Amino acid sequence: MRFTLLKKSKKSRARLGLLETAHGVVETPAFVPVATQAVIKTLTSEEVLQTGAQMLIANTFHLHLRPGEKIIKSHGGIHSFMNWPKPLMTDSGGFQVFSLGFGKDFGQGKILKQRSNEKIESDQQPKLLKITEDGVAFRSYIDGREVFLGPKESIKIQEAIGADIIFAFDECTSPIADHDYTKKSLLKTHRWAEICLKTKKSDQALYGVVQGGKFQDLREESARVLGKMDFNGFGIGGEFGDDKKSMSRMLYWVTDVLPESKPRHLLGIGYIEDMPWMAQAGIDTFDCIAPTHYARRGIAFTSKGRLDLAKSAMLKDKKPLDTACDCFVCRNYTRSYICHLLKAWEITPLKLLTFHNLHYFNQSVAQLREDIKNGKI
Repeated sequence: MRFTLLKKSKKSRARLGLLETAHGVVETPAFVPVATQAVIKTLTSEEVLQTGAQMLIANTFHLHLRPGEKIIKSHGGIHSFMNWPKPLMTDSGGFQVFSLGFGKDFGQGKILKQRSNEKIESDQQPKLLKITEDGVAFRSYIDGREVFLGPKESIKIQEAIGADIIFAFDECTSPIADHDYTKKSLLKTHRWAEICLKTKKSDQALYGVVQGGKFQDLREESARVLGKMDFNGFGIGGEFGDDKKSMSRMLYWVTDVLPESKPRHLLGIGYIEDMPWMAQAGIDTFDCIAPTHYARRGIAFTSKGRLDLAKSAMLKDKKPLDTACDCFVCRNYTRSYICHLLKAWEITPLKLLTFHNLHYFNQSVAQLREDIKNGKI
């Protein structure tokens, strides 16, 4: 993999770049749709290409459970398995340490929806998994068997899956973890990063993952320690405080320290309204489930805001989802028709909304690249 910086903004840390992989080139900044189980739900790989997607990210933990990396490898790797010709990433499974652990225990995501007085203290363990110095013992949600994932296991699984870019195994901490817990977790993540570098035998690009939670000293320490290691790029993971404003500040702490010449990927964040400030903080690629997740709940993202197609008023609306959009859905189908399909519990509207939302996200980030090119950001 090779990353080339083409332009740096004079107004912010925004930059344009080219991320060259064995499966093609990605123009950055770029939105990376989430193909958790080697698929964008409701769409074929051919249809995803038509939305303008440049790169996808699949989930190591879920693919390990089903169908298993041996099956994927027997097909010649994930590109052949899912018939995707462009670049691919796989995460490490580190997010599942949070989502199936403390995230599940407390019903929380990476950003708190409301402030909490609850705290996760040093040496505290989640209810449904066990975090050790060597890795994490999970229970399979498919058959209940114990699944152990550590830095060595994660890298070997990702090598068998065969994505262009893989991530070091880490612990994604909870937004209510205290400083002591986060510090101990960070030291463990750094040790795991070293093991990942020593374990990797493939020519895949390997990204280290910056952690440190909401704490500036820990975020900067993580960026400094990992930045000195021989990674091809860096993910920025973990929790991001109480609101989007604090998250923006946290990104600057990290991009201040990370090597400028290497790409930065923001893990799991990327709504339309987030894109400008993420780019201004120096983020090159980012993934988010928003366009697909909301589509399956009847929500379209448009130039006028979010549109709830499940509302009965939409049955009489003959306009396209977005008059400013040129995707095939907006050219051929009305809000009324899509609303009817949703109310009839058909599957087709989920496909139509997913296609439109991905197209809209990809067009939005393409416009963001133009704004950087023209000196607007």
